[in-house]
Amino acid sequence: MSSEIVFAGLVAGRLLLALAPLPGALKYDHQLSSPLTSHLRLQEGIFLYQNDIDPYSGSVFRHSPLLLSLFSTVLPTSSVPCAFLWTLCDALSAYALVAIWRARQRVPKSTRDGLVAASYLLNPYLFLPTLALSTSTFENMSVLLTLMFASQGRTSAALLALAFATHLSLSSILLLVPVLLLLITAPTSQLASPRPFPSDLHKTALLLGEFVSYSAILTLASTIVAGGWSWVPQTWGASLSLPDLTPNPGLWWYFFTEMFDHFRPFFLMVFSVHLLIYIFPICIKFQHDLLYAAFLLLGVLATFKAYLTLADPGLFLSMIVLFPEIYPYTRHPIVTTLLHLHAALLLPLFHHLWISQGTGNANFFYASTLVFGMANGAALVDCMWAGLRIAVGEAKEGEGWEVVQE
Repeated sequence: MSSEIVFAGLVAGRLLLALAPLPGALKYDHQLSSPLTSHLRLQEGIFLYQNDIDPYSGSVFRHSPLLLSLFSTVLPTSSVPCAFLWTLCDALSAYALVAIWRARQRVPKSTRDGLVAASYLLNPYLFLPTLALSTSTFENMSVLLTLMFASQGRTSAALLALAFATHLSLSSILLLVPVLLLLITAPTSQLASPRPFPSDLHKTALLLGEFVSYSAILTLASTIVAGGWSWVPQTWGASLSLPDLTPNPGLWWYFFTEMFDHFRPFFLMVFSVHLLIYIFPICIKFQHDLLYAAFLLLGVLATFKAYLTLADPGLFLSMIVLFPEIYPYTRHPIVTTLLHLHAALLLPLFHHLWISQGTGNANFFYASTLVFGMANGAALVDCMWAGLRIAVGEAKEGEGWEVVQE
């Protein structure tokens, strides 16, 4: 069966699920959407905006002004058109993943295309947030389009897509360094034969300037739409100050629920800086394969993001299919898989016991998020180990190769 038929069948199946009556109940699930990605909050912000009330004057609406303007004018807000729109975004994301695979293999088409598309479209961590109409679907699409354009050498398109992704979710700024470096190298696999990175500071500076220009334009447009700068602390600032402690599968919310106000600023700084410290070590260690470095940084976000949803680790796990060369070098794939299966059972169970039944408490749900965090961390560490180990393994088989990991 051709990959085009498989792709069309998967998209059609996703659309049928989106049109089913089940998704209506998913909009209230804290695992699938956060205060920054909830469709219900988006609808409330649109209502306020259309009635000449500043949606950012309260503490409910935290979406980008660009989404506010688009959904207030050209994009649909009713359930059936939204089902088509979200399914289309997922189809575009899956296509981008296939295009990244093709660029990495330097082939116009491959027999593995259907499997790559299925890894995204059949991932429950991804299609459940889509059924809940979480705007994390747009964030994942922007990230994958960024990596697709960068892998194809389309500089301006990649930087514009990254600027849009950063505008929707400030944490996407972690991808800036690997994307800039990927644009001046090649996306092909170099894990088994690492070589020092051919630096070009002048070109990197020009690319950085172009990215800043796109970001400034989007920021100005958002400020015009919002009628001021009030949107900044409510959107970007929320990822840094964590004003809304609505439960989610991440590790931040419960910690800061129990935190004394006196220590809150210090630990907010620690948690935020903790995300940044991975950028340069990963990019330096995997300077020979910047696409893999971007993949690992997405794994960091999938573990430590402030307002985490299932869509974040879903993107990271789906991208593993792009790197089949690491499979023989993973250390504990079965343990990591079982941890994810265990967490996938605990999260909805303990969430239901606490929120719906009232027979549990916050500790129940947070215990399951800790298991989920361990599963995401195990997958990240396993992929990092495999990416480092592959060069040593290939060198041993080749006898006499010199392994260069700087």
